Amino acid sequence: MTTAGALARVIRSAADRAAAAEAERCDLCAAAVADGHPHLYDTGAAAVRCVCAPCSVLFPGDAAGRYRLVPRRRVRLPTVDTAVLGVPVGLVFFVPHEDGTVTAEGPSPAGVMRWEVDAAAWQRLSAGCPRLASVAPEVEALLVNTVRGLDEHWIVPVDDCYRMVALVRREWRGLSGGGRVWPAVERFFAELTERS
Repeated sequence: MTTAGALARVIRSAADRAAAAEAERCDLCAAAVADGHPHLYDTGAAAVRCVCAPCSVLFPGDAAGRYRLVPRRRVRLPTVDTAVLGVPVGLVFFVPHEDGTVTAEGPSPAGVMRWEVDAAAWQRLSAGCPRLASVAPEVEALLVNTVRGLDEHWIVPVDDCYRMVALVRREWRGLSGGGRVWPAVERFFAELTERS
């Protein structure tokens, strides 16, 4: 074996170790997870966890009910008059909770902004749009974008909402967002596809 060949193998194996260390890991068992991996909602921490396929099957059935599988469905809705919910923001998602409360959450350069929504107003809105009544508490949301003349209303998994929040944080520049954030948000919505 030549010195150059041995050196190349060492460099390659160091690169392979670095890539493996950077690979996303299951939050429950530390196994590597693939792109498009499932997510669990951790009711104890009120957080979404990245998980491998085996953990996505094993843990939602736990006796304590701590974990809930985040569904994959996306449903595009006709225009929904969310003004009745009293949230003066055009890019927002509404998350119903097990206790009947509803929060409105929106992206900002600093992360997620959160407001309480009048539960009775949510019930009235759901009565006018029966699909909203099917939103799974904690793990699905009504995602709305009425910024810059758009009129997008989707029932999506909460992990889609947090992907959108991360996108806004990454692309935001200056006080008004700059020239990159809004085209990126428009691409995000253009790439949403319905799935059951």
